[in-house]
Amino acid sequence: MKSLLFTPSTRRTLGLASLSLLLVAGLVGLPRIARAAEMAPDALVRSLSEEILTTIRGDASLRSGDVRRIMVLVDTKVMPNVNFQRMTAMAVGPAWRQATTEQRKRLQEEFKTLLVRTYSGALIQIQDETVVVRPVRAAPADTEVLVRTEIRGRGDPIQLDYRLEKTPGEGAGWKIFNLNVLGVWLVETYRSQFAQEISTKGIDGLINTLAERNARGAGAARAASGPRS
Repeated sequence: MKSLLFTPSTRRTLGLASLSLLLVAGLVGLPRIARAAEMAPDALVRSLSEEILTTIRGDASLRSGDVRRIMVLVDTKVMPNVNFQRMTAMAVGPAWRQATTEQRKRLQEEFKTLLVRTYSGALIQIQDETVVVRPVRAAPADTEVLVRTEIRGRGDPIQLDYRLEKTPGEGAGWKIFNLNVLGVWLVETYRSQFAQEISTKGIDGLINTLAERNARGAGAARAASGPRS
C-alpha cells in the first residue's frame, strides 16, 4: 500500500510531531489524574515540554529509533492520554461502525504499530528543538479544544496543532484525538488512504495490509541491526 508512505522530509516533520505528542502525554513526576484534571491543556503542554525533551535527549535508545523502546514509551506515557479508539475510528471512517470487536482491536493495534514504525526514525533528528505553545482560545465549558504549538530548531519552524477532548469522571482530563502538521491533519490523511483499501478489500483487507506492512518494517529493522554477538 504505497499510499501509506510519506517522503523522508514529511516523515521527519511528523517524527517531530510524535515528539510533541510525548510532550503532551509524558506525565512524568506527578499522578496523571491530578495533573491533567487541574491544568488547562495549553499549560499542561508548556510545563511538560522541557521535561520530556530532556528525557529524549538523555535516552540513546529513543534517539536511535529503537522501535521496541519507543513502543514501551508510547504504551506507558502516550496511550493513557490519547483517545486512540476515536482516532482509529475517524481514520477508518464509516466502515468502523460495521467492524466487529475483534476487527476494531486489530485495527487499533496495527494502526499504532504503523505510526510508531513510520515515524520512530525521526527521533534521531532531535537535538536543540524547543516547543512554543500558544494560549488556548476556548470557553471554560468547552469539551473540545485546539492547542496550537510551534517546534523551533534547525530550519523553519514547524506548525503543530492538537485537537483534545475533555473526558469526564475518574481520571478526568484532556486527551488527544488528532494532530495537524503544517496544515495537514493526520487522521484525515490516513482516512483517504484507508478508504481506498476498504473499498477494494474490505476491513479484513485493510487489517491484513497494515499487518503485512508492519511485518516488513520489523524485518527491515532486524536486517539493518545485523547479527547480535
